[in-house]
Amino acid sequence: MQFDDDADLDTSEVRDVRGSRIPGGRATVGGGIVGLVALVLGVLFGVGPDQLGLSSGGDEPVASSSSADRVNQSCKKGSDANTRQDCRIVAVVNSVQDYWRSEYARRGGTYGNAATVMFTERVGTACGPATSAVGPFYCPGDRRVYLDLGFFDELRTDFGSTGGPFAQAYVVAHEYGHHVQNLMGTLGRAQDGRTGANSNAVRVELQADCYAGVWARHATTTPDEKTGRPLLTRLTDEDVRDGLDAAAAVGDDRIQERFQGRVTPESWTHGSAAQRQQWFHEGYRAGDMARCDTFR
Repeated sequence: MQFDDDADLDTSEVRDVRGSRIPGGRATVGGGIVGLVALVLGVLFGVGPDQLGLSSGGDEPVASSSSADRVNQSCKKGSDANTRQDCRIVAVVNSVQDYWRSEYARRGGTYGNAATVMFTERVGTACGPATSAVGPFYCPGDRRVYLDLGFFDELRTDFGSTGGPFAQAYVVAHEYGHHVQNLMGTLGRAQDGRTGANSNAVRVELQADCYAGVWARHATTTPDEKTGRPLLTRLTDEDVRDGLDAAAAVGDDRIQERFQGRVTPESWTHGSAAQRQQWFHEGYRAGDMARCDTFR
């Protein structure tokens, strides 16, 4: 996975509040066993923690002066994305949104941007306060993706993924899949309170996987709006395998087996490892969001 060294990164699409604090220190999803239960129930890799009643209120994080400008100062060029993890996330966000803007324009619509917020430990959102234990998530209330970069280490050590830069890109692209669903009005279908292998909750997550695959298919041919050249210049078969491996690692069956010692399909909220791989691959193979109808 390689970015154009000379491309300018747009840091306005990422807010860095690492090292911030939430006024009053409130956060109702904790680490340890509470965090583990949250992961098994399916907050991981999804939408805001309010869906499971794991939040209340939504204080904004207050960034320290030293952390607030970290990304702005360090992530200038594509070459930075090729050497720094936080800059890579900026570049992936830029690439993903370049694609969706162009796709919406091609279809005669207008894409509304969504910022990514990088935080550590805990964060306040319009969906309520949350901690890193819930994993990456999208909050439809403020149209932001929330990400603690420490999750990528856990993806390897706790969930058994091979990791790699494109595994990280897959996570980000999946969350932006939820943003697309929010813009299209389909995201709310997950909030009917039902779980299980055929539930709307699972279908929404699989569609976000498929949308991530659609972006990946077009990532190396989507021109950056400033340079006219693709921001992502190289994506190898090995990169795609890393993405597929990450998709499998966060399948409900894999997570349940690892943390519960048994698989209970009736409580699934995100889909099995095989389903997640299947729909990411379908998006990547077809390169067409119309092929991502997981509700049919």
